[in-house]
Amino acid sequence: MPSLHYQTAGESHGPALVITVTGLPAGLDIDVEFINSELARRQGGYGRGGRQRIEQDTVEFLTGVRRGRTIAAPLTMVIRNNDSRLDDLQKTPPVYRPRPGHADLAGSVKWLTTDCRETLERASARETASRVAAGALARCLLREFNIEAFGFVRSILDAQTSVSVTESNWQDLKKIRDASETYCPDEGVTTRQCEIIRQAKIDKDTVGGLVEAHVFGCPIGLGSSMDWTTKLDARLAYAVMGIQAFKAVEIGLGKECASLPGHKVHDPIRFDASKRAKPNLGFERDTNNAGGTEGGMTNGMPVVVRGTMKPIATLLRGMPSVDLNTKENQMSSYERSDVCAVSAASVVLENVAAFEVARVFTEKFSGDSMTEVRAQYDAYMRFARMLPLEPPVAAIANK
Repeated sequence: MPSLHYQTAGESHGPALVITVTGLPAGLDIDVEFINSELARRQGGYGRGGRQRIEQDTVEFLTGVRRGRTIAAPLTMVIRNNDSRLDDLQKTPPVYRPRPGHADLAGSVKWLTTDCRETLERASARETASRVAAGALARCLLREFNIEAFGFVRSILDAQTSVSVTESNWQDLKKIRDASETYCPDEGVTTRQCEIIRQAKIDKDTVGGLVEAHVFGCPIGLGSSMDWTTKLDARLAYAVMGIQAFKAVEIGLGKECASLPGHKVHDPIRFDASKRAKPNLGFERDTNNAGGTEGGMTNGMPVVVRGTMKPIATLLRGMPSVDLNTKENQMSSYERSDVCAVSAASVVLENVAAFEVARVFTEKFSGDSMTEVRAQYDAYMRFARMLPLEPPVAAIANK
């Protein structure tokens, strides 16, 4: 069985976005309504531009699915673009004045052209719809094992919520988040964030922010410390930094670890035998500064990952730039864009993080079918609860 993997293709104003996912076991029920709801959330949020009123993102399945279930073959999804005009030179003209902060200049030089169009079409955040679709698909598998993800906006400029997310309150916070125009589970902070975005629009400027995702229900031991490429936190960091406009990523306490002594950073371990049936096997912590990972592996606490999105590079008022043909100083070009896409970024982060958890989950509990995956999961959890294994049990486990 191949490792769980996805690849995206498609341009911002091309005919469609295409997502290929390999490594899913046969027999997984696909919740198309859930996938489409995540795509719709990615299109929402205060401060989005006109493109979101044009597109109605939904997925079509071309391969790998029969009667709503995976068949273990490569799975292909398509998201059609209503605003498909890539070859129309009047609607999508060449771009010779690169935008500071975007891929325009670097890509144009890399591919030896003065037209930034081809670079920006692929570098566009439109591509994140593909990653949301892949992540939501992977969550169909995780939810079979009661593993759930929750993402939200922590801050936009100085409007930051101090809300604490726990396993017991996240579903209530989800309701508040879903009612928020900025996807922030804090009504007062949402109001302030909207004011900031509104002022940025008046100023013809853009704003960024901090987004956060929690993954609940992970069993202990996903990922590995034996090879740096298999560490879950490293994979999360790689995936999050691959999201357009992200400039930083943190796991758990993140950069605050640098300003605290060890006894205030590390999470004390205790055991509660009455909770042995839970995915954490009864091993509990009063804090989760590690963000649910130690040594590159899940430790039974919720996985917590945070990402910083910079302000969008397309400013209505423009910024100093250069005409790549004449080398004369000019203001940068304008492409229809958002004032703030932090809300959308929180949806992308949530689904990207979930995909990485699903990846390490399928590596530990591999199988060609969901029946085998469930059997692998149940066997592991049974043996883990029996620790320390008596010699006869250990012998059975090692067969």
